[in-house]
Amino acid sequence: MKIPALISAELRRLTATRMSVVALVALMLVPVLYGGLYLWANQDPYGKFAEIPVALVDLDAGAQPDGGDAVDYGSQVADQLIEDGSFAWQRMDAAEAREALRTGAVDFSVTLPADFSAALTSAAGSSPHQATLVLATNDANNYLASSIGSQAVERIRTSVAQLVGREAASRLLTGISDIRGQLVTAADGATQLVDGADQASSGANTLADGTAQLAAGATQLSDGAATLADGSAQLATGTRAVADGSADLANGAAQVADGTAQIAGYADRAGSAVDEAIGELPQVRDDIARVLGERGLDQTQIADVLSRLDPIGERLQNGAARVDEAVAQVDRLAAGAAQVSAGASQLSTGASQAADGAASVSQGAGRLAAATGDAATGAAQLDEGAHELASGLGTLDAGLATLRDGLEAGVAQLPDASADLRDQQAATISDPVSVDSGNLASAGDYGAGLAPFFAALAGWIGIYALFLIVKPISRRAVTALRSPVRVTVAGWLTPAMLGSVGMVVLFGVLSLALGFRFSSPVGTLGMLLTASFTYAAIILALNVWLGSVGQFLGLVLMVVQLVTAGGTFPWQTLPAPLAALHHVLPMGYVVDGMRQWMYGGDLGRVSLDLAVLFAWMLGALMLAAIGVIRMTHTRTLRDLQPSLIG
Repeated sequence: MKIPALISAELRRLTATRMSVVALVALMLVPVLYGGLYLWANQDPYGKFAEIPVALVDLDAGAQPDGGDAVDYGSQVADQLIEDGSFAWQRMDAAEAREALRTGAVDFSVTLPADFSAALTSAAGSSPHQATLVLATNDANNYLASSIGSQAVERIRTSVAQLVGREAASRLLTGISDIRGQLVTAADGATQLVDGADQASSGANTLADGTAQLAAGATQLSDGAATLADGSAQLATGTRAVADGSADLANGAAQVADGTAQIAGYADRAGSAVDEAIGELPQVRDDIARVLGERGLDQTQIADVLSRLDPIGERLQNGAARVDEAVAQVDRLAAGAAQVSAGASQLSTGASQAADGAASVSQGAGRLAAATGDAATGAAQLDEGAHELASGLGTLDAGLATLRDGLEAGVAQLPDASADLRDQQAATISDPVSVDSGNLASAGDYGAGLAPFFAALAGWIGIYALFLIVKPISRRAVTALRSPVRVTVAGWLTPAMLGSVGMVVLFGVLSLALGFRFSSPVGTLGMLLTASFTYAAIILALNVWLGSVGQFLGLVLMVVQLVTAGGTFPWQTLPAPLAALHHVLPMGYVVDGMRQWMYGGDLGRVSLDLAVLFAWMLGALMLAAIGVIRMTHTRTLRDLQPSLIG
């Protein structure tokens, strides 16, 4: 018999009775029921979250931040959650929520505690602490509901963080804007300060020069005042001596005045006598001439004698003139002596007063010397301070210039943002990262993401179920010594084609009934058919070699592949022994190939997937053929009447 005949004979056996047809059809639809119903039930569970009942308890008492308006973040968050509608939120008090969670009326509850707003605003105070969202779950209701609740609370936490962060960032940016305005004012003031400091520094330098001159002059003044003090002391001593001498002088002058008055009287009498003598000179000359004549002298001799006497007369006249002058001078001397006496008296009085004044001057000069000494010391200190002031003002000028430059640099670094820009900046700061989900290959939804795994698993279940009624090998053909290869191929193609029918129906359900999108429908269907033929070859080999034990091992192999195929979680999360099996067993390659065809992934990986599946297929067929050859040596009459199953 040829292969088609062997296949036809098996199909006639499977459809010999109405029950056989029902059984065959039911087993062929197992992949459709398993894969289709499961994927239908889980097509888009995330889109049904709005129907999950959740208790929402708002106990927030609000808060009054220092210097701010009252806030009630609890009400805001609760209103946003209900408006968002991501879950079927139900407002309850704490007792109602606890009872609803216990009875299963809600899957989980979220509580906003009384200090929720106070905690959110505590960052600006002296005791900052985090706000708390209280999640209550009940795994007795649904474990995944608890996991979903954890994710929901995390989203709420993120939303609240964005809300509070945006308000805080807005206040911060507004404060920075105010600070910038104040820094601009401060920078302008610093510029004015720099200008004033320049002028002050220039004035301080001038002051330092002036104080240096003042110190030098004060030193000279102090030295002069000391000299003045010494001189005034000497003056006081001298004026006292003058006063004493002027008193003596006054007495002496009075005496001189009296004496000169007497001398003047004598001089007047002498002058009168001389005048009388002069007046008598002619008479005396005549008397001398007469006496000489009487004595016998001639005229010549008398004339000679008189000529000798005449000079005396002349001298006498001259002396008289001088006497007159002397008398006049004596008179003047007497008058002057009187005046001197009067002046000496006044001098004595003035000298006494001068002595008293000189004593006062001496005392004042002493005080002046002490004061100018202090002034010189103070002027020296003032000069030192003025130079220090000039140096300090120079440092101040440099510091103010640095301050001005720093303020201007600070102003330049702070953005001059408008209110709208600050709002945009606050929004960016509160939520700085967005996700761009530009996937290279997209499944679409949760059901489509699971479809490759459950379709691959449904294919194995379908082939496994078919082998419950399909005979792996026609023992009659083996007994008749037909070609083992033909027998093997016929035993493989029969369940493979029947399983392929189930895969085609499953593909129709996925694409038409569930509406899954396929990047390559032909490639996806081809991978399902390849999987069906590969699974048929593997289970055939197990049945040929081990019989019913091999059928059971097919179930075990399905369970192992269920956890190693990487259909749900990435295979990298598996324990090391199971991860190693992932690289060996065929179902993982079916899942990977379907993903590439279905989502539009890397078709280069499909070549490896198909190569592995064909290797399993050919290896299993070769192993089954060897087993069939072995059967030709151990056939019995019982092989001619096999049971329906087995």
